[in-house]
Amino acid sequence: MIVVKTKVRLSLVIRLHWVLILSFFLGLSSQVHAQRYRQTSNFNTSRNWSLNKKEFMFGAGQTTFYGDLGGRNQIGTDYSLVDYDFFATAFTVQVGYRYRFKPRWATTTTLYGGLVRGADSLTQELVRNTRNLSFRSPIVTLNQRLEFIITAREDVGGRYRIPGLNRRRDVNRQLYLFGGIGITYFNPQAEYNGTWYNLRDFHTEGQGLEGGPNQYGRFTITNNIGLGWRWGLNKLWRMGLELSITKCYTDYVDDVSGVYYDPEKLRQLYGDEAAYFSNPAYKNQNYFAPGQQRGDEQNDFYGYLNVVFYRNFTYKPANYKFGRPGKFKTGGRYKF
Repeated sequence: MIVVKTKVRLSLVIRLHWVLILSFFLGLSSQVHAQRYRQTSNFNTSRNWSLNKKEFMFGAGQTTFYGDLGGRNQIGTDYSLVDYDFFATAFTVQVGYRYRFKPRWATTTTLYGGLVRGADSLTQELVRNTRNLSFRSPIVTLNQRLEFIITAREDVGGRYRIPGLNRRRDVNRQLYLFGGIGITYFNPQAEYNGTWYNLRDFHTEGQGLEGGPNQYGRFTITNNIGLGWRWGLNKLWRMGLELSITKCYTDYVDDVSGVYYDPEKLRQLYGDEAAYFSNPAYKNQNYFAPGQQRGDEQNDFYGYLNVVFYRNFTYKPANYKFGRPGKFKTGGRYKF
């Protein structure tokens, strides 16, 4: 009874997690469309969008891996967010440069760094749990993406702060879609007796060996798609939230793809660690004999949920130093 209640609670927490994220973006979209009469007059004006052409960005957030390991307490589903595992999430950081070249279009160059991970021990699904594979991998991605701004409200407030005079407030909100291409470095690792090892060095599925598949590289092409919402903190700073999915063109981010290789051959070539990493199953060994399925040969993918900050380098308010608006003074200029 306790196990059943725990599973139900965990399932509700995971579903609530995604419901809250989707509700957030849907709510923002409704809010922006409710102000449509204001967008019509300012979205495409040269002055407003041109003041947001060049921006530096940085952020941090959560990664979620969707591959062969871990997942929900059920049989895995290919290319599905249903296999989301909250307890296998990790972290990511990013820096980048954004250039807006049209009112509704921008392009961003971004460098991501972080970690993805997964473990069969986190699922109660019988076969995957007893298979007992696990991994972590650093990921470093250089990505170039194109952004389409679905809707925006961009009002430029008063240029100067004059004592005793109420000035119009700055407003900058954008809802946008993006997609891009990148190259990603990865290096799957696993732990044995308290020490972390690079799994590629042990040829766990016989990669590059007689009767095995080709050895995989540590770089892969990736594609990403996502949705973002950002709002202005002042004339120079923006804050936003981005949800994205990145598809890899390899199935070895987690070092699992094909079938089991003979662990005794691996032991002779690379030691006890290789035999263990190839097959760490703790029971039901008949499921995991050489030649039996170890992975599903579907390419891996992972997701980001990031909080992002932007610093505008196009707009130059009067006497704006160290990020603080100065008092009334001439000499401010706009840079296009």
